[in-house]
Amino acid sequence: MSKLLVSPSPHVKSGNTTTKVMLDVIIALLPVVVASVFIFGFRRLLVIAVAIASSVLSEYFFELICKRKSTIKDLSAVVTGLILALNLPSTMPLWEVALGSIFAIVVVKMLFGGIGKNFANPALTGRIFLFISFSSAMSNFTSKYDIISSATKVDTLTGATPLEMPKEFLPSLTDMFLGKYNGCIGETCKLALLIGLVYLLVKKVITWHTPITFIGTVFVFSWILSLCGMDIDPVYQILSGGLFLGAIFMATDYVTSPQTAWGKVIFGIGAGIITVVIRQFASYPEGISFSILLMNILTPYINDWTRKMPFGGKKQ
Repeated sequence: MSKLLVSPSPHVKSGNTTTKVMLDVIIALLPVVVASVFIFGFRRLLVIAVAIASSVLSEYFFELICKRKSTIKDLSAVVTGLILALNLPSTMPLWEVALGSIFAIVVVKMLFGGIGKNFANPALTGRIFLFISFSSAMSNFTSKYDIISSATKVDTLTGATPLEMPKEFLPSLTDMFLGKYNGCIGETCKLALLIGLVYLLVKKVITWHTPITFIGTVFVFSWILSLCGMDIDPVYQILSGGLFLGAIFMATDYVTSPQTAWGKVIFGIGAGIITVVIRQFASYPEGISFSILLMNILTPYINDWTRKMPFGGKKQ
């Protein structure tokens, strides 16, 4: 035994391993991948393949150069590449996709010590890196669901997402739920994302606290702003953008999210409020990535605030 770990009881032995957890996440994301390809076409698979391959190879060669034990079999690099790809437009140049994966793995994950030691979600940070570096490519959502008015031929709306559209051009709620609108590869089909959520809850990979409070806070805060006179529809706010994808698959990351139930609730509420503030009062139409990243930074403090006192323990 190379390391003796001492912690308060109770000690619960679990058959869960990192590989099993990551495999469950991959399975939960399969409906999202299938729905995306079915709705938008097969180039989505190419973007996903490049992102996953770049992530796995980056981790392999980094550990080879640094003479560390290879960890690619734990599938965490696969999950990072897959989630990053689902956060990108299908029109993204493949070399930029690869660059984002390399940044996520090498800079955010491996330079901080590997899995379990990164301060922020690698896929999320890789997306922010690509958005800052290649904002034009990250905003190119050209697809068969481009919005062009047959009456006025408003070509300037081509490629716009619902968060950027005038109210009269918004898709129906049914189309929003089924994913028939422009957006990143994995964010549009809410039905597929909810199937993934149910799977993760049934397998007890995640709990309901963060996803439900995150989505619920966006709805409630948007509703409050609408009562204050702002032109905002809370239903469209929760169905637009990457809210479901972020709340289910990124805000629930084991390493960068709180460990306690109340901590998860605080995380979800905080991320929801920041998301609405960015969407409504900033120049950027989407706020999911930045809201989760900011809450990732606060996670150690949230853990301290909500940590339960062991029986018989004393405050220090």
